[in-house]
Amino acid sequence: MPRVVRVLVLADTHLRSDRPGWLPDAVTEQIHLADVVLHAGDVLDRGVLERLGRQAGPAPLHAVLGNNDAALAGVLPETKVVDVAGVRIGMIHDSGRTSGRARRMRRRFPDCDAVVFGHSHEPLATTGEGDQLLFNPGSPTQRRMQPRPTFGWLVVQSGRIVDYRIETI
Repeated sequence: MPRVVRVLVLADTHLRSDRPGWLPDAVTEQIHLADVVLHAGDVLDRGVLERLGRQAGPAPLHAVLGNNDAALAGVLPETKVVDVAGVRIGMIHDSGRTSGRARRMRRRFPDCDAVVFGHSHEPLATTGEGDQLLFNPGSPTQRRMQPRPTFGWLVVQSGRIVDYRIETI
């Protein structure tokens, strides 16, 4: 049976290494289950990025620059494409307005099976143009207008995404 790859997806954690507080237990208790961790921006500083990498353990951590990540400019790219077991995932922090998003993301990441993004703190899991998955995990720390904080999971097997979900905290 082909290997199942579990991808933990975060965005908009807005944590600082010089202040108290960390990710909710619901995230830290599950991060060890991930084979890959993706963070779609607004990490805020290198200390948080390093701590997240340690918690992910052997799972690779991929992150992109968010609009609040001035301290990580030059460290994180604005966009990134990662291959996860044959699935190409584009990463960007701000996907722009809702109107036209599917077309814009398909143009920006034409060869990607999925695009992971953040910025709005609004969880979203939907298919766009050409069945490209558009996935925003929301925020596990700042729910803003959402009823609960959230994060996400993608499950990859045999070169395709076989499951995706938003987890509420």
